[in-house]
Amino acid sequence: MKGEIPVYNITSFAEFRNEDILVSRLASYWASHKDLYNSHRHNFYHFVMFTKGNGTHTIDFQTFPVKEFQIYFMIPGQVHSWDFEGNVDGYVINFSIPFFQSFLLKPDLLEEFTFFSGSVNDSVLQIPNELESKVRGIFEEILSEGTENRPFNLHLVRALLLHVFILVSRLNAAPALETGTSYNHTLLKNFRKLIENNYAKLRLPREYAELLYITPNHLNALCNDLLGIPAGQLIRDRLFLEAKRLLVNYDLTINEISDRLNFNDNSYFSRSFKKHAGISPEEFRRKNLTK
Repeated sequence: MKGEIPVYNITSFAEFRNEDILVSRLASYWASHKDLYNSHRHNFYHFVMFTKGNGTHTIDFQTFPVKEFQIYFMIPGQVHSWDFEGNVDGYVINFSIPFFQSFLLKPDLLEEFTFFSGSVNDSVLQIPNELESKVRGIFEEILSEGTENRPFNLHLVRALLLHVFILVSRLNAAPALETGTSYNHTLLKNFRKLIENNYAKLRLPREYAELLYITPNHLNALCNDLLGIPAGQLIRDRLFLEAKRLLVNYDLTINEISDRLNFNDNSYFSRSFKKHAGISPEEFRRKNLTK
């Protein structure tokens, strides 16, 4: 559809390609895909570690400055763009949704890691100085497996990626992997899954609490304790994130977006959006169209 934000499949990329994974140095990846500076989505997992460069990158309309040994993670469906200045380098890895599903007989393995939750605030992290050489060495091993003239050992690549994930998950900015097995973390994970599937239909915490077989007070306490925000805000954040994603599809009218998200009328959608985002849907669209 003309004006619709592009969605890239992992097979859209030619270099170092396997049907489920792409590994590349960021400089060559960027040089081959200049069109990626515009807003786009992926239908695969994507993460980057910068080792050199300046500029910004934007994930779901939140912008971050590029920093050396900054690492960011993205899940399928998120909106992303780059605005680099000068020479940029590092590592980029894309892998398909099925790539980890059979690994260690844990199809939901990636859900254990906070940075793959889809929450932008948890997905951009700084590698501390004492881990820089270690993490870089692992990326070099992964890159070697993808570029040297030998069989592409996907099990080894998965193990090396898991090594990176565990190291990063131990940083102060993200809970350790083991915390994901607690009852409350399981509840939160299930709550987020329910929101992802129902944000356009269910708007009230009590509706989700009923599906989780807990009380609304328990659900609110859970979100406040683990995330520092009430359950209702988590629901609204996901709803209006989707509104923003739809607003950068310029072929959709405001009224069509309102209908897709099950608002009673266009004016109610506009008022609610402005209350949440601080600007009207029309202003948000103009601002992002200008970018």
